Amino acid sequence: MQLLKTLKSLPSNSGVYQYFDKDGKLLYIGKAKNLKNRVKSYFRFTPSLHPSPLLSPRINKMISEVKELKYIIVQTEHDALILENSLIKQLKPKYNILLRDDKTYPYIYINFDDSFPIPEITRKIIKKPNVKYYGPFSSGAKEILTSIFDIVPLVQSKSCLKGKKSCMFYQIKKCLAPCEGRISSKEYKEIYLQQAIEFIEDRKKLSTYLTNKMLKYSENLKFEEAGKLRDIIKIIDNSSLYSNVDLANIENLDIFYIHNENKKAILINIFVRNGKVISSSNKVINLQKESNNSEIYKRIILDFYSSSIPITSSKILVGEDFEDRNLVTEILSKKFNKKISIITSTTNKRKNLINLAKINAIEILKNENQSNILFEIKALFELESIPYKIETFDTSHNQKQTPVASKVVFENFEFKKDEYRHYNLNSTDEYSQMRETLIKRVESFDKISPPDLWLLDGGKAQLNLAKEILESAGINIDILAISKEKIDAKAHRAKGKANDIIYSINDKFKLANSDKKLQFLQRLRDEAHRFAITYHRKQKLKEDKEIDLLKIKGIGKAKVIKLINYFGTFENIKNSSFEELSKVLNKTDAKNIKDLYEN
Repeated sequence: MQLLKTLKSLPSNSGVYQYFDKDGKLLYIGKAKNLKNRVKSYFRFTPSLHPSPLLSPRINKMISEVKELKYIIVQTEHDALILENSLIKQLKPKYNILLRDDKTYPYIYINFDDSFPIPEITRKIIKKPNVKYYGPFSSGAKEILTSIFDIVPLVQSKSCLKGKKSCMFYQIKKCLAPCEGRISSKEYKEIYLQQAIEFIEDRKKLSTYLTNKMLKYSENLKFEEAGKLRDIIKIIDNSSLYSNVDLANIENLDIFYIHNENKKAILINIFVRNGKVISSSNKVINLQKESNNSEIYKRIILDFYSSSIPITSSKILVGEDFEDRNLVTEILSKKFNKKISIITSTTNKRKNLINLAKINAIEILKNENQSNILFEIKALFELESIPYKIETFDTSHNQKQTPVASKVVFENFEFKKDEYRHYNLNSTDEYSQMRETLIKRVESFDKISPPDLWLLDGGKAQLNLAKEILESAGINIDILAISKEKIDAKAHRAKGKANDIIYSINDKFKLANSDKKLQFLQRLRDEAHRFAITYHRKQKLKEDKEIDLLKIKGIGKAKVIKLINYFGTFENIKNSSFEELSKVLNKTDAKNIKDLYEN
């Protein structure tokens, strides 16, 4: 037996191990300080190979499915943990937790080495000396900064400092014209920049100022301006669930609290700076299987600090201790080149923070009112996972010209439009176009984690294609395809409704038009189709503009080639100045080209 042979030959090195089932599907990825000791602890070898009786029911079920083991040796346990986290994110093993929140929160930063510093927003470390960060802000950073620039006469943009004359901002009293030397760097920093910093650090003070201004607008019957300010105040006030909590003398903290119940984990994030809660957020994590908090904490923290974000606290407070806490601490300390501590609630003030998070997590869970439609889809189509996150793909072309594809994303019962994607394609037939699209998506799994389900606009051929692509990449994703019923090679429509057919890996389904599951999948397919068609029209219009260039009087093919040779692309031609065009063609031609693209 190959599995037994591999188990007996395991090395004692640190590494990552992978379990596969009888069909070669990836079940689980784990890391180990000592591969031999860790992996063997899952098994008992007599009288025959079987799962250890000490395992939890979930892990016991997993081990009973294992038929193949592979492993990768690394130099240290640190390397093993980082590799484990990366592989889980890309390959989506059946029994691992998959966390998809790749976003980072924005920070407001100020470079104090500048003569006239300007507060700006960033989501990453700015590699400049003497930079200070304020945040992170779960929401409202833009509104905070916009309001401050409206209140305090700061330099409005870096370009203002390049000029030698005061601009409109000085005329409307939004700037003090340092470009003309009307204010010194020292006075600017000590008075006006300091005033801006006070507003950044104390949003209650900023909110009070804006509220008074809103009331004045209202008294003067400027209701539109008052309404805009009201909306901004609401965003700033809502940027922290606990904005009124003052925890004087407590250290700066990033707080992570997990409440795990019935395949749902509620994550509460709270960020404390200078004794005050500056921002907070919550997230519902849909789990495919029962999971312990230890694994969730490890994944959450590693993912949160995976990018080069400014870390403005050196202490991370967690709701409970978890396995590998010391190892995660060492990894973060090395990554940020400073001592990071992951701590539990040992003082009354920290316990109060954790209790506050717990109360809110339980309330969020209580208010979670999810539909059963996803569970019904999983059961009917015999999916491996509940499709909490679905990516739908469609392609579009016009007589094989300008082929494009779309990806739309649906998660937590809403379309995630910031995750939509377009793909420009080279293939001419629909089958090849779908292949090209799906391969592009697989190649991006290291940056954007896989979903639970792919829904394809197409039939059995497209479904088999997707299956082949995923299997070759060793990735577990459920697949469905939806196509219109065809009569005489044409899509059949009755009273404007298509009789759609759903294909799963094992079966074919013809559901009634009134079936909620069919309507749900049709809604996803139609959104992908809309998004693809809209983009295709834009690309076609762009292409037509380029063709129109050939139709301008006096510009023949030779001149177009001359332009392309000089500028490289039609986009560069479009964005070029009259003077640049005149260097290549005569002034009449240059004017005609500018008129074409400006109209």
